[in-house]
Amino acid sequence: MANTTIEQEQDFQRQADPYRRELLAHCYRMLGSIHDAEDLVQETYLRAWRSYEGFEGRSSLRTWLYRIATNCCLTAIDQRGHRPMPSGLGAPGDDPERPVVASPEVPWLEPVPDTVLGADAADPATIVASRETTRLAFVAALQHLPPNQRVVLILREVLKWKAAEVAELLEISTASVNSALQRARAQIQEAAPAEDEMVEPTDPGQRELLDRYATLFENADIKGLVELFKEDAVWEMPPFPEWFVGRDHIARLVIAQCGPLPGDFRMVPTAANGQPAFALYKRDEEGVYHPYQIQVLAVGGAGVSHASVFFDVRLFRFFGLPESLPAA
Repeated sequence: MANTTIEQEQDFQRQADPYRRELLAHCYRMLGSIHDAEDLVQETYLRAWRSYEGFEGRSSLRTWLYRIATNCCLTAIDQRGHRPMPSGLGAPGDDPERPVVASPEVPWLEPVPDTVLGADAADPATIVASRETTRLAFVAALQHLPPNQRVVLILREVLKWKAAEVAELLEISTASVNSALQRARAQIQEAAPAEDEMVEPTDPGQRELLDRYATLFENADIKGLVELFKEDAVWEMPPFPEWFVGRDHIARLVIAQCGPLPGDFRMVPTAANGQPAFALYKRDEEGVYHPYQIQVLAVGGAGVSHASVFFDVRLFRFFGLPESLPAA
């Protein structure tokens, strides 16, 4: 009996483990949190293992796991609510010099490292789809959809499920699925990235702009830095609910709230949500640099259009970033 159980567990792991990464991406889209997504994937596999003996194979194992994961996510949404970005909560600020006050009680949206979700490098179409459907603007827009609409949009548009399959999972009619999809599409279409923001991360023009961005930030050349931004660029920074629009506001905000001196910051390039990103380290009195924030950028031919700045230093672990950088 013990051997049978061990063999069943090994068989389950062999068949189910290949889907772990895509289930993590699914839970992240649903919940907007890499922390919560990891927990829900663990819960999914625990539930699946407990029910594995009764799995009859009427659907594929992959579909079965997605059903369990989706139900886990729906329960979590009921308990925890949605995760917004500051720009989804109110009007932009008009006084960058006024001290900003954090709202840690809000469950803010989190970025996700590209390396965690990692689309199949052998399939360029999969890579493009993964980048588009994990972009911060898209995931943020998902969070404002009612849970059922969120499920329908992800399963139909991202995972390409048939309407009948979604209807079965949600225990609603196919007509209701189609109606929910139509409403969700209408609400989320504004989150589509501009065409020039979908250039490859290795594009020489984008790479040059990002190198300049990092150098200017490290040199505390704020005037030069904001010239890389579009005129109507957005800067937001969870857990602070204030957000700002325009080069002038961004420059005044960075100077007033950070007051950086040359050498105060070190920028380490990374990637998040299919977008270029930087991990920012701040220098202490001994000259050692410690995690400070992660900046996720939307970059197009006209410059930086959106900077999403996350002050949750717990995220550094998910990005595989060092705990500190030595003094220069």
